[in-house]
Amino acid sequence: MKKIYITLVFALFTIVASAQIDRSVMPKSGPAPEINLKEPQRFELKNGLKVLVVENHKLPRVSIQLRIDNPPIAEGDKAGVSSFVSSLLGNGSKTISKDDFNEEVDFLGARINFGSQSAFASSLSKYFPRIIELMADAAIHPNFTQEEFDKEKEKILTGLKSQEKDVASIAGRAQSALAYGKDHPYGEFTTPETINNISLIDAKNFYSNYFVPANAYLIVIGDVNLKEVEKLVKKNFTPWTKATPPSFQFSKPTDVQYTQINFIDVPNAVQSEIAVESLVDLKMSDADYFPALITNQILGGGGEGRLFLNLREDKGYTYGAYSSIGNDKYAPSRFRATAQVRNAVTDSSIVEILKEIDKIRTEPVSADDLKNTKAKYIGRFIMALERPETIAGYALNIETEGLPKDYYKTYLERINAVSIADVQKAAQKYFSATNARIVIAGKGSEVIENLEKVTFNGKTVPVKYYDKMLNATEKPDYDAAVPEGMSAQTVIEKYINAIGGKDKLTSVSSYAMTAEAEIQGMKLNLDIKKTTNGQFMQDVQMMGNSMSKQVLDGDSGYMVMQGQRKELDEAEIAKIKTESSPFAELNYSNSDITLEGIEDIDGKKAYKIRVTDEKSSFYDVASGLKLQDVVTAEMNGQQMSSTFNFSDYKEVSGIMFPFTLTQSMGPQKVDFVVKSIMVNEGVTDADFK
Repeated sequence: MKKIYITLVFALFTIVASAQIDRSVMPKSGPAPEINLKEPQRFELKNGLKVLVVENHKLPRVSIQLRIDNPPIAEGDKAGVSSFVSSLLGNGSKTISKDDFNEEVDFLGARINFGSQSAFASSLSKYFPRIIELMADAAIHPNFTQEEFDKEKEKILTGLKSQEKDVASIAGRAQSALAYGKDHPYGEFTTPETINNISLIDAKNFYSNYFVPANAYLIVIGDVNLKEVEKLVKKNFTPWTKATPPSFQFSKPTDVQYTQINFIDVPNAVQSEIAVESLVDLKMSDADYFPALITNQILGGGGEGRLFLNLREDKGYTYGAYSSIGNDKYAPSRFRATAQVRNAVTDSSIVEILKEIDKIRTEPVSADDLKNTKAKYIGRFIMALERPETIAGYALNIETEGLPKDYYKTYLERINAVSIADVQKAAQKYFSATNARIVIAGKGSEVIENLEKVTFNGKTVPVKYYDKMLNATEKPDYDAAVPEGMSAQTVIEKYINAIGGKDKLTSVSSYAMTAEAEIQGMKLNLDIKKTTNGQFMQDVQMMGNSMSKQVLDGDSGYMVMQGQRKELDEAEIAKIKTESSPFAELNYSNSDITLEGIEDIDGKKAYKIRVTDEKSSFYDVASGLKLQDVVTAEMNGQQMSSTFNFSDYKEVSGIMFPFTLTQSMGPQKVDFVVKSIMVNEGVTDADFK
């Protein structure tokens, strides 16, 4: 349904008596605003905790930030132990229970959060003494219990399970692991095996080793005074035992010797995740730090970046394409150009990204591009000064990055000093087109053939293959031979027999199904009802309100989107009719469907059946059960694919039904868990009115 846009136009008329404004002349920009950042007041405890205080009496609020500036920590075969520490901290302390702790924080209208090597709190300034007391108590005397540890372990394992087929998660893991190596602190990743290696003792040891004051900074900003802060900090943080974290060496990662594609096959992917990445040695203290930031912004820093304008606005390959560049004083960081694109344009997208990287390296940017980018940076910087956490971050950066005291006071000058030549030099230094690693997670059966033909600057870009654990592997085999005698019809017959047999299925006149999913903490309810009389109803609800509803009653029907009803046209009715019966496969004829081969679906070999030009279905070679539907439709001038996965089959009334339904479209993935299925009951004609 078309969205209805209402545009309100406001006209502002200004009467100028003394002079006529010449609107053809761009107004002159005013002087750069003066940046007046208060220099923090400092003191240090005997245990090594360094305290920075910035008084700001504009509002009766205070924020407290604790940061432990340790070098990267390799967790090895216990990767994920820091996640346990992060979750276990803040569950009260040895003197106050978790419930009492949380209840008091809520009562005071405050916030307290913990990381494995950090903490944050904010409140009204009148509650500052109690909040810093609670924060220090929970940080220094944490209550690590087996019960909370077990809860967190179950949560992490569940999360890892849900990420097994998540293309974005697989891609993110691959990008860091391939760039740094799986043994590097920045390249290692958690697995069920590493999580199961971790005990409560390991979490306690990690906390004892690394949550220490030697490299710790406490930043207090807001409506406070130095004497009060000093008194309270000494009272609450002096018990923090003086200690230094263990130190160890790790190898320095290096870029690949030549530009190459590193491919990870994710058979359920409906889009390809692309990252063109390389390592950079960039620190905030470097002379070309600001030119590097500006250059990245021009290339891919937002909706006006060259990558976005090329891949989205011009080509229509993606919803967005961006780039980023990191900085790190301990190890190389990364330059990354990323996009999520349709399978069909994966190879073309790579070429366009490389072209844009090469262009900004070899061709000077325009004066307008540079001017506009500077203006955006300056605007964001000034806006950010209103946030206390920003000021805290600036103060901390000066301390930990070895920056001059006037670094942020002269920020605007440093941005404005960046020249066109500086941009090109930064691009040539930090944006690699000759030794870039192009990491792709996607559906190999649809993209590899074209990927192996990708050329750039007259050279073929080689492809290397990795599994989901980032081990080098052979090219996947997508040419598995279909057994002799198998046809589209025999595949469908095998499926029908697998779920209960033709006799059982033809005895079904109706069924009703309810399912639930969760999106961003909100419940999503799904109701589906079907009959053999050409009746179909699907209703997706959130918080009791229908978000999307489709109804078919024979030869008529309607849909409701966002509260607006639309009658279905003939073409829409025909499409729904094909799927309206309880078991659509009973109506497939051999002349209408095609067996197109065997593909890998979530590690299982599956027959691919083309049902229509818009729909393909995949049936497990071994069991015969349906594993997946892929439906293609045109949206906003782009061909978009939706994937529906079926798993966790259970018997109801002698018929096997999937009890987990996973829908993926673009980056969005929803897991519906079936709550009930009723066969030949729970459905009336009224459901289709």
